[in-house]
Amino acid sequence: MIEGLLLPDLDEESAPFFHYAAQGQLRVQRCAACGARRMPPRPMCPRCRSFDREWEQVSGRGTIWSFAVPHPPLLPAYAEMAPYNVVVVELAEDPGIRLVGNLVATAGGRLDEVDPADIRIGEPVQVVFPPPIDDGRGPVVLPRWTRLG
Repeated sequence: MIEGLLLPDLDEESAPFFHYAAQGQLRVQRCAACGARRMPPRPMCPRCRSFDREWEQVSGRGTIWSFAVPHPPLLPAYAEMAPYNVVVVELAEDPGIRLVGNLVATAGGRLDEVDPADIRIGEPVQVVFPPPIDDGRGPVVLPRWTRLG
């Protein structure tokens, strides 16, 4: 594990996302009343105002909607890997759901293993789940993406 990586603070709404990711499942929050998907998760549906929610498993397929290439100066753990990519992926099931991650060649690969110059908007991708990272608060799996096909 690389020391110093930033991990999310888990709360009542976001913890299930990371719990399912640790099991190798990509799930998004969905309103149990009207069926609207939402990400990031929140207590109330913005469409119908219901507090009833569930976690729907999705295929993990999507397309690259946008990306950025961070360069130093960065936190030391990230500077070692720069330049690397950060992608925004639009899910196949719902174009309104976009998730942020990294495009990698392999699930456990380094953030800098894909040349950012080779990334294209609209590329099809599939979610992968790297080994958990533990910063002392418990293990967290941050979903990443690989090229499809």
